[in-house]
Amino acid sequence: MDKEVIVAIDPHDKTGLKMPKFQANILLLTDSKDQMINAEGLRGDSFVIECPGEYEVKNVFVYGLTASKFKDEKITIYMVEMEGIKIAHLGKISQDSLTDDQLEILEGVDILLLPVGGGETLDNRQAVKIISQIQPRVIIPMYYKIPGLTVKSDSVDLFLKEYGVAKPETMEKFKINKKDLPQEETKVIILAPA
Repeated sequence: MDKEVIVAIDPHDKTGLKMPKFQANILLLTDSKDQMINAEGLRGDSFVIECPGEYEVKNVFVYGLTASKFKDEKITIYMVEMEGIKIAHLGKISQDSLTDDQLEILEGVDILLLPVGGGETLDNRQAVKIISQIQPRVIIPMYYKIPGLTVKSDSVDLFLKEYGVAKPETMEKFKINKKDLPQEETKVIILAPA
């Protein structure tokens, strides 16, 4: 990834967890009305994207797509392309499957971040269904129960069981180059809270 460009997506700071202090060049907001998001917590000025469309900022391509959230509210999900790697972040999506228009952009992304903890987002079964539509090389689950989190959600273990992963890789920070992406299998990476 380009060391000169930092992309932040939905920095949360009102969930019982503390957000680290950092500066981002690009800030993506899936739902600008979400009370849990703390965009002001970032240092410095960021180029803010909070609605559907196609953007290019500092050689980073961003595609924002409309998606459904809990209670039929709308959010923006993103596909970000940097240095030949495609990363999808599905925010707090809650629709059962992706539409053809969404799949046109998201199908075959390299790294997929998606909610798996249920509640107001995808549950483990819905997450597995969307994974089968996109077929990413790396899956990073998000929005699941961790110590200190005040938002009600299920354990990531329910998702891992549903997806059929006995021992996912767990790490504090995930870095990868395009040449190091898995070719034959899909990896599940659990990002441990710092």
